[in-house]
Amino acid sequence: MVPVAVFLTKGVGRHKEKLASFEEALRVAGIAPYNLVRVSSIFPPRCKMISREQGLKRLKHGQIVFCVISENATNEANRLIAASVGLAVPADKNKYGYVSEHHSFGQTAKMAGDYAEDLAADMLATTLGISVDDSLRYDERRELWKMNKEIVKTMNVTQSAEGKSVGWTTVVSAAVMIVEP
Repeated sequence: MVPVAVFLTKGVGRHKEKLASFEEALRVAGIAPYNLVRVSSIFPPRCKMISREQGLKRLKHGQIVFCVISENATNEANRLIAASVGLAVPADKNKYGYVSEHHSFGQTAKMAGDYAEDLAADMLATTLGISVDDSLRYDERRELWKMNKEIVKTMNVTQSAEGKSVGWTTVVSAAVMIVEP
């Protein structure tokens, strides 16, 4: 069973109960009516990126759905939280890529997204034999990967939010895998 397509989604939820806050974040992300199964970090060979709208049309309520998901929650007022999923796709469609998940406190969506994207690209680079100095800034490493031509695309989906004075705030980001017979 190898996924044929992947879509990215995100959401934020707020509620007095933590679990209900998580459920609301899944609703906003559009993936609440599915039985989500967390998987690790491989973007399958020959897999296509599709839009969230296209992906949701291919799923049935109650279906078991595989996904790489990142989540974070807080019940502290003004606490900044983020959940991000990064993706790195190799130029050779017959090779696999990587999906990373990252969740943090105090990072903006841009910071968390860049970090998750960098993490996925770094994991892919190591499997492709690309050596990149870890001390380089993200933008410098990104340029090296682009020049190498082995990594064709990197991206991320990130949700951030600030906690409210009452109740829970939860953020989720996910790479949802479409498996078809």
